[in-house]
Amino acid sequence: MSNIPSISGRNLIKFLRKQGFYVVRTKGSHCFLSHTDGRVTTVPTHANESIGTGLLLKILKDCDIDKEEFIK
Repeated sequence: MSNIPSISGRNLIKFLRKQGFYVVRTKGSHCFLSHTDGRVTTVPTHANESIGTGLLLKILKDCDIDKEEFIK
């Protein structure tokens, strides 16, 4: 079982913005985020749905953020 908390897309975007990411554009229910050092990712913001564990780990890997740092 995974110890990663369930999180919505909007809350994940808030976390990523604190890490220095900014929203480049939005298309439908997906936000495209970028960082000044070149890292990019896409976060789905579907209403009332949390992001699955596998997708969350992929987004964290794209952003070069450790799982332990995210859990804090």
